[in-house]
Amino acid sequence: MQNPYQKFMQQSVTTMTPSELLLALYDKAIIEINKAIIFIEDNNIVRAHNSIRRVKDIVDAFTSSLKVNYEITGNLASLYDYFSDRLTEANIRKDSQVLKDLLPLFTELRDAFAEASKSA
Repeated sequence: MQNPYQKFMQQSVTTMTPSELLLALYDKAIIEINKAIIFIEDNNIVRAHNSIRRVKDIVDAFTSSLKVNYEITGNLASLYDYFSDRLTEANIRKDSQVLKDLLPLFTELRDAFAEASKSA
């Protein structure tokens, strides 16, 4: 049986548009990157690992959802591969600087998708 929060989240996701879901996932990734930075700096290795894994799972979802019939797909696929590689590196080395370097890229991409969804 789901707790009320899980039920709410499941219902929220099923009523979101694809653009809203994409933005929500970017928001979650940004939150988890910020948490992972703090966890690494506090030497909380387990929680840092879990946050980085959540971001990696989001990036994997982005990659698997790419549509091959768009010009930008190849560029996004390369960018998501880069994100994945850097997240793996950050997780192995517990290197907060790698995450700090990724954070503006996630933020810029999130903002670009937000602008694109407004004009669509």
